[in-house]
Amino acid sequence: MAFALFRRNRAVNGTGDPGLLPPIAEGAGLISCQVLDPMGRPMGGAEITVSDALTHHTQVKATSDPYGTFLATLPPGQYTVMIAADGLQPYRGTVEIAEGLQSPIGKVRLARSPEPALPPPGTWLFDPPHTAIRFIAKHVGMAHVHGRFDRFEGGIHIAERMADSRVEIAIDATSINTGNRTRDNHLRSGDFLDVAAYPWIHFASDRFVHEGGTRWSVQGHLTMHGTSRSVSLDTDYLGLATGGYGDELRCAALATAELHRDDYTLNWQSMLARGIAVVGPTIKLELDIQAMFSSHDTPTPPE
Repeated sequence: MAFALFRRNRAVNGTGDPGLLPPIAEGAGLISCQVLDPMGRPMGGAEITVSDALTHHTQVKATSDPYGTFLATLPPGQYTVMIAADGLQPYRGTVEIAEGLQSPIGKVRLARSPEPALPPPGTWLFDPPHTAIRFIAKHVGMAHVHGRFDRFEGGIHIAERMADSRVEIAIDATSINTGNRTRDNHLRSGDFLDVAAYPWIHFASDRFVHEGGTRWSVQGHLTMHGTSRSVSLDTDYLGLATGGYGDELRCAALATAELHRDDYTLNWQSMLARGIAVVGPTIKLELDIQAMFSSHDTPTPPE
């Protein structure tokens, strides 16, 4: 039996050295592959999902190692394999796993995904029912707090040259919502946002920088609590679609940024001294945007 297994390994890996393969548990088989990027280089971090071909239940969910390698042992049977990575076309295939054998998928080279068409020039206004402005903060010594702003307005002006485009957002600071009324009232107070003095949070872009594929950096200034700081929104452009009651043309994007609390001149040390639990040093901001095509005119900035 041992000699037979040795011959099986040799037939698969071509080296005659069964030590190159991990031990295969009794009653199981081994599945393996190497993920390559579009240039043919080993690609780490690709998401790999192996599901039962009959029930479609996920059996293994993992990522390729820094050398693009993936190995797993599974009961004999037929499986579907999905390999995905940002900006690349996913791979989908099937594999039959036999007891005591390695079932190699081989080298899987992922191709680049076709880039979605950019929005045509003109004014695009945010659609509030399909747009969300969220944040995640961590209380000192406590769990993460998730929240959102319920009221905002703004839009995007797409220029003939995408790099010259502009985006502007005005967020009603009083609409902060973390699902806890007491906490929300405290966040609106002078200890935090001080909405009586600074009712709006405002972002205006300076430029769009293409980072490759569907990735853009939208660079500009965020003004909050009376202080303005440079902010870069890491943006994934999701493409164009039609939808809604009037089949309006829409564009969509997901943008994130990391804000540093000390940049906005809040008196954190004073609050700590008074025993007030405050957020940690950073806040993650997420803008999940859908915008509807409005006109070919330049948008009026929100007040």
